[in-house]
Amino acid sequence: MDKMIIRRMEYYGYHGVFEEERKLGQRFYVDLTLELDLRKAGQNDDLAETVNYAEVHELVKGIVEQKSFKLIEALAEHIASSVLDTYTMVDALTVCVTKPHPPFDIHFEGVTVELHRSRK
Repeated sequence: MDKMIIRRMEYYGYHGVFEEERKLGQRFYVDLTLELDLRKAGQNDDLAETVNYAEVHELVKGIVEQKSFKLIEALAEHIASSVLDTYTMVDALTVCVTKPHPPFDIHFEGVTVELHRSRK
């Protein structure tokens, strides 16, 4: 299966278990790997035969920046279902949501949740 990979979309959202996170907000990164047939788009050079990644960016932006979830797992699940519902030509996808600076008194680069969903 062909893939369209959209890397490191950056948003500011209000997600987290702690009230401060949902009040103050923080940066989140989203990576998407969309599995779909890209043959016709490649052969015909026609945007109508593929997924417009600028539109995907705006869809994900609306979810990350306008909704609030306690868990990034829930955020990732919502992104996955919304993309599959909106873009019927996508057969499956992988969603990675990264919280780069979790509010813990330990030092690590961040935490990422990755999930794979398909129509089957």
